[in-house]
Amino acid sequence: MAIFESGRTAGRWQPTPLAAGPFSGLQGGAIASLLTAEIEALASTCKWGTAVSVTVSFLKPAPMTELRTQVAPLREGGRVNVIDNTMFAIGDTEPCATARVTLTNERAIEAPEIPVITSTPVDPLHYPLRTVASFHGRPWMMNAMDARMGDGVAWFHQNLPIIEGAAPGGLSSVLGPADWAHGIARPLHNVVADSNPNLTVQLLKAPVSGWIGIRANAQWDTQRGLGIGGGTILDVQGEIGSVSMAVALTPFPKQAAAARA
Repeated sequence: MAIFESGRTAGRWQPTPLAAGPFSGLQGGAIASLLTAEIEALASTCKWGTAVSVTVSFLKPAPMTELRTQVAPLREGGRVNVIDNTMFAIGDTEPCATARVTLTNERAIEAPEIPVITSTPVDPLHYPLRTVASFHGRPWMMNAMDARMGDGVAWFHQNLPIIEGAAPGGLSSVLGPADWAHGIARPLHNVVADSNPNLTVQLLKAPVSGWIGIRANAQWDTQRGLGIGGGTILDVQGEIGSVSMAVALTPFPKQAAAARA
């Protein structure tokens, strides 16, 4: 089982209930993961290399209906390759989201060795398990993860692949947790919705296990209704990347605000 099930033809996807967001439609992290995982699945055949960076723009709410994706190379054939992938709801000509993934073919260089920064290995199982319910009360993306918090880091373990055959440890495997950075560190809780219209992740190396940690930060300007979020991405051995996003502050939907009161 995967969070998105592939259709009968390439580029067709059916979201399962575990792809849902907290309000309605798809979770941003699920969208980002799908668009990136599809490019990673093609990378070996197309000789694009390893995905090291992605910027995703969430253009409008993506419905829980059948989807189609459209992969379009922007630059390929060199050491650095840039590939776009765009998501549409079936029957809609306006895209819901688009991702631009940068991939590189790794190459050793002759240079003095740089000391590796090490840290004490972490076992997230030592921290308490946390559960977060959706506003609509139905299954959602968080139900596909174990979540734990300790020592200023939120740890996530995604228990299902985003798509069947997704390479473990790829860039797509960190995007679900990374998309929570702005929410983990939100300055105020249960006051406004803090959706992120974009998501950018840089990854230095693949995680060594399924546990992904986010040491998050966020700043809000409530007078302008804007904010930023971001943080450091970790695996159980230390830092492996970074995440950033813009934040658009909006009032809670009335039914959600009442349920949280």
